[in-house]
Amino acid sequence: MTREQETELTRSVLAGDSAAFDAFVEHFRAKVFHYTWLMCGQREDAEEVAQDTLLGVFQHLDDLREPERVRPWVFRIARNACLTKRRHSVFAPARELSLDEFVPVVHGDGQHRHIEIADWSLLPEDTLLQSELKEQLDCAIAALPDNYKSVVLLRDVEALSTEETAQILAVSTDTVKTRLHRARLALRQKLDQYLNTAKPGGGR
Repeated sequence: MTREQETELTRSVLAGDSAAFDAFVEHFRAKVFHYTWLMCGQREDAEEVAQDTLLGVFQHLDDLREPERVRPWVFRIARNACLTKRRHSVFAPARELSLDEFVPVVHGDGQHRHIEIADWSLLPEDTLLQSELKEQLDCAIAALPDNYKSVVLLRDVEALSTEETAQILAVSTDTVKTRLHRARLALRQKLDQYLNTAKPGGGR
């Protein structure tokens, strides 16, 4: 569903259209659960946060003054629900990882290894679309530190603008750009081995 279709759907919901309400729930339930699943890392937490998010959306839907901004509005509620859950979850890590810790270390002196980043443009389109790569990518995103994970999910997965992402995360647009750049590099490093072997003649 495009942003324009979401806007029209939201306007219909606000106008009291029951069929639009059902379509709205179906559309955003899947998107919100994917976000909370990768942010929370545990199904129990993700399901609870997704339910809390949708409940918050419908409790405050009348407060939405700009239907064209419904997607960032929904994900701002989702992010706040994630943060609240994380403070009380038994699954929350004892400390947050840095992005450097996310990148593998193979040298005895503690230096992070340099990994050749595969050129995604060399892969056939069907390889990029296959479910195995999608699973690899989801796992890599889920393993990112939260500050970087949230930027990738909002910018690359939900296709929100830099400005919308900055508003949701309460950071500057420059911070969003920096985190997104570093997160994309980290993800490509994680996927590099898979992508290299997926090339023609690469063993897959």
